[in-house]
Amino acid sequence: MIKGYIDGHNIDFVKGKVAFDLEWNSKDQTFDRDLLAMRTYFECGIIDVGIIVTRSTELVDIFKKLDINKKYGPSTTHMDKLIYRLDSRRNGGCPILAIGIRKAVVEEK
Repeated sequence: MIKGYIDGHNIDFVKGKVAFDLEWNSKDQTFDRDLLAMRTYFECGIIDVGIIVTRSTELVDIFKKLDINKKYGPSTTHMDKLIYRLDSRRNGGCPILAIGIRKAVVEEK
């Protein structure tokens, strides 16, 4: 391990060799921070895989119906913002399981 190489942002949860982060309504630059942290942990041999859970972009329809869509602006975290970063390989060689919570799994009452 390189002294001082892993500083700054910590991943939400690390168990064994798996890192997990939940990003629901942060600024989308948070994905850059998370992916860099997971990449660094992976390159140092601390983790073997990263998991990121976020919301699907299609949840905006439900947020509009509930009149809370103003809280979930275009620059907040959602799957489209994550996929763009994964396609750009910002995770380096770290495998990432990306999970987006979709409208179909939300029970409206």
